[in-house]
Amino acid sequence: MSNVLRLAIVDPNDHSREKLKSMLLGMDIVWLDAECSRYEFFADVVEQSHPDAAMICLDGGPDRALALMDKLRMSAPDCLIFAVSSSTDGQMILKSIRSGAREFLPLPIDVEELYSALERALQSKYGSGDSKARGCKVIAVSGATGGVGCTSIAVNIGCNLARKPENSVALVDLDLALGDADVFLDSIPDYSLVDVTENVSRLDFQLLRKSLTKHSSGLYLLPRPVQLQDLDLINPDSLRRVFGLLRASFSHVVIDMSKAFSHVDLTALEMSNEIVLMVQLDLPCLRNMVRLLMSLQQMESIRDKIKVVVNRAGLESGQISLKKAKETIGREVFFQIPNDYRTMVEMRNNGQPLIEQAPKALITQAVMQLTELLDSGVITSTEEATKGTIDKGIASGWKNFWPGRSAAKAK
Repeated sequence: MSNVLRLAIVDPNDHSREKLKSMLLGMDIVWLDAECSRYEFFADVVEQSHPDAAMICLDGGPDRALALMDKLRMSAPDCLIFAVSSSTDGQMILKSIRSGAREFLPLPIDVEELYSALERALQSKYGSGDSKARGCKVIAVSGATGGVGCTSIAVNIGCNLARKPENSVALVDLDLALGDADVFLDSIPDYSLVDVTENVSRLDFQLLRKSLTKHSSGLYLLPRPVQLQDLDLINPDSLRRVFGLLRASFSHVVIDMSKAFSHVDLTALEMSNEIVLMVQLDLPCLRNMVRLLMSLQQMESIRDKIKVVVNRAGLESGQISLKKAKETIGREVFFQIPNDYRTMVEMRNNGQPLIEQAPKALITQAVMQLTELLDSGVITSTEEATKGTIDKGIASGWKNFWPGRSAAKAK
């Protein structure tokens, strides 16, 4: 499952190849899987890397390039071919189409024209069905303050998604200084985000997965850097490269955000499909939430993705009513997670996700339903979700944690 087109390019001219690479690296729908400077070696490159598409520049030798296209048409029929040339001679275009080229792009390439061609290739490659069902969904989990439960929720969303055999899920710990997602999963990673960032140009799908730490649930973890001195190695450009490969490799990517809201964090939010903002119903947390929403809602690439989730709902001590909280932040609450501090502490200390640590707990069912909503936008009925796992009394009590019912109760 991928909404990213894996692309290999061949161009004997170093200058034009680098310019084309730079243009492709700035596009989120393509992953540059391989590059080559010799026509005679490119067929082997395609055979080894199995890209979705090949981009062949004809200017380094039109006859050899056309012969290469004929060869790829026979040896790699599933690989879409793009022909690129500074020549717009009609005969050249006709020959490239006859040799198997799906698109002919004149140099210098117009960015919008290239993007449209890649989108058409994606449509052709994956059909006309619902692209959201095929593509990689990126879910970012952040919060209005520290200790609000972001890591707990991010880890459990990731594990819940990974339980489905059709999913492949990666969890990225983007709390670069103090992240502890590895503790929640009882893992000792061999590699970190810095290692992947420094070697992203040399990684393919198989090497990427070997660089990540796999949990028993099937979740792959990419942890934060080990040394504080390495934090500067992570920047928005390097993060985009890493996420390009992650999106091409996994069906879901879950991000455990930091609370710094730095340029790196904002880049991650821009690349996300869903943004979960965790909040507790206390004054300092709500105050921070108001401030965050005022800033984030001004960013067009972020504002429509935000979903406010209340954590530790039902904690009586010092809590503000849900009705008052919604009036304060000026926004509806997307979901509520019931308070169960003991279960969450046991989960963290034992390094097990909720579904393993306490499968019958209300908080486990809540996080499972939150996962369903974020993934598909559809939630199963309470009775269906709890059937076989909790008794009717608990199921009836669980209904009080639905956002609509809780809001009505608060009124």
